[in-house]
Amino acid sequence: MGTAFRGSPLALTVLALLHYKPLHPYGIQRLIKDWGKDLVVNVEQRTSLYRTIDRLAEAGLVAVLDTERDHAYPERTVYEVTDAGREAAREWLVDLLTVPKREFPQFPAALSHLLLLSPEEIPDLLERRRTAVTASVAELQTALTGQAEGGLHRAGLLELEYLHAVAVAEERWLAGLIDDLRSGRLTWSPADFADPQADPEGQR
Repeated sequence: MGTAFRGSPLALTVLALLHYKPLHPYGIQRLIKDWGKDLVVNVEQRTSLYRTIDRLAEAGLVAVLDTERDHAYPERTVYEVTDAGREAAREWLVDLLTVPKREFPQFPAALSHLLLLSPEEIPDLLERRRTAVTASVAELQTALTGQAEGGLHRAGLLELEYLHAVAVAEERWLAGLIDDLRSGRLTWSPADFADPQADPEGQR
């Protein structure tokens, strides 16, 4: 009897790769990296992948097909996607494509507390980020060009296209913000954010 399972990008990726063929966890991890899926799902910790597979199995979305035994490797359990897993993967995919999710990336969180710093010190900090983003734009463009020249269908490159477009937009936005800060078009002082409802007498 399967248990309820809440979908995640990593779980969807595991199910999607098992649509390709039955695999053991190491094979799943290798394909994630070989196919560039590690750009869009976090598999830095192998334990998170194994935990996800275990939960998919408990939910009846994947099942053990076989156990590989080879003297050169530890025993490996091979999994296959079940019919329920195929249905769940489709439902998760449709939901992720159509319904924007509230996500909480780190950079906007940092921007929300920018007033802890002075306007004068921020441009150099943002310039360091812009340099990193520019490098990312170049890397993504190289990957896109290489994959396309290698004959990979555009449908297999859409996540790279999206990441490239987002990086290009961030690079452009950072350049404008840095220019506004350095030119003085954007500046502030603590007085600009004083609480207009505060009682002056109570703050003495």
